[in-house]
Amino acid sequence: MTPTAPTPLTTRSALAAHLAVSAIALAAALFLVGCASPGPSHTPLAQTTPSAVGLNTSATETAAPSQWWKALGDDQLNTLVDQALQGNPSLSVSRARLEQAVALSQVREAANGPQATLGVDATRQRYTANGLVPAPIAGNTYNSGNVQASLSWSPDFFGQHAAELQASLGQARAAQADAAAAANTLAAQVGRSYVALARLVAQRDVAVRALEQREEQRKLTQERTAAGLDSQVELTQAQGAVPDARTQIEALEEQITLGRRQLAVLTGQAPDALPQLTPQLAALQPSAVPEVLGADLLGRRPDVVAARWRVEAATQGVNSARSEFYPNINISAFIGLNSLGLDKVFNGSSRQMGVTPALRLPIFDGGRLRAQLGGRQAELDAAIAQYNGAVLDAVKEAGDAVASIQSLTRQQPLQDDAVASAEKAYRFAQDRYRAGLGNYLVVLSTESQVLAQRRLAVDLRARQLDTRLVLMKALGGGWTDDTAVLHTAAR
Repeated sequence: MTPTAPTPLTTRSALAAHLAVSAIALAAALFLVGCASPGPSHTPLAQTTPSAVGLNTSATETAAPSQWWKALGDDQLNTLVDQALQGNPSLSVSRARLEQAVALSQVREAANGPQATLGVDATRQRYTANGLVPAPIAGNTYNSGNVQASLSWSPDFFGQHAAELQASLGQARAAQADAAAAANTLAAQVGRSYVALARLVAQRDVAVRALEQREEQRKLTQERTAAGLDSQVELTQAQGAVPDARTQIEALEEQITLGRRQLAVLTGQAPDALPQLTPQLAALQPSAVPEVLGADLLGRRPDVVAARWRVEAATQGVNSARSEFYPNINISAFIGLNSLGLDKVFNGSSRQMGVTPALRLPIFDGGRLRAQLGGRQAELDAAIAQYNGAVLDAVKEAGDAVASIQSLTRQQPLQDDAVASAEKAYRFAQDRYRAGLGNYLVVLSTESQVLAQRRLAVDLRARQLDTRLVLMKALGGGWTDDTAVLHTAAR
């Protein structure tokens, strides 16, 4: 039986298959002998470890409580912090940057999958009589229509797309941590400004008490001068002390007004929105302090976590740049209808289809890819250096706050004794002066000591509260690295 001759379709298919195999073989040969080289390997900088910066790897009590400012026990402060976290413009900017980073990661995720499009267009065109199009189309006007669906896909054989996606997700996670760091910093600013305002109010109370004492002293000196027991020198000194005390009160009132305006702006309100805010320093309760700093500090500080995610993003950037040295494969296909004349668009004979596999292989690029890889490696080293710096800053800030709190705690009983001794000496000096046994200069000296010790007591109390707020911020403000907001982008 005589074999049948192959049909033209069979012949074309075999020829296409042969050409495809030849193209792949040629591409493989070029890849093996002539592709661009990434050059020598690069060893990135070493990342610091918790033990290297003195953190206790077994301690687990470093974390600050959630909404740590509530530990101070002041409802006004709680309200102000809540208002700041909702309405401060700078925090809104951080949230907008987070949303932008998440959106960009979602764009990258979508771009890595198959892409499908549908195009429908119609054209009315007069064809030139002197061009490549032959008669009877040449020199006449025709309508043409096209309906076409296209599909394209770039398989990720060498991990380039995955690296690009992970780099984008790393940047988004870093932006999320940055937003948390901004919120933590803002809460600390409100808390510290509130404590500073309470200190000014307490200092004003001390100044008011000093004014009352000096008024009493002036009255007593007037009586003694009238009785011939004191001279005009003592009376002039007593009278001059009164306006000095009033000047101090007025200066403190100015600072209190400025402090209220600062708090109002921090909470997103008009500068004059808090004219009656008068926090009491004695009503604020110091929070507990951890004895040691654990390694979990590095996982709860949002700025440190942000730096770590940027290292991850930079690492993936290096992987993406390295994958540029390998072949890039793209597969596209289309199917549709096309005809000259709209009445024939949907005829079966107007169908068209095609498949276009493509392979791109870098061979000679003038060093562009190697320079690009070197740039990404430098970005990685810079990100690691910034991370190491953030770790050192975090440990120093938290350690400084703990050391200050411990010192202030030891200073407190000493300051209490100093205040008690100064007030006792002042009472003795007053009693002796009233009895005519003491000198007025002794009264002035002991009064100055009392006022100085009272001011120091106020400052010490304010510092104890302020350093605790600094510590809560340094511990991360109760934040944890939750990337749930990015799960949609990661799918």
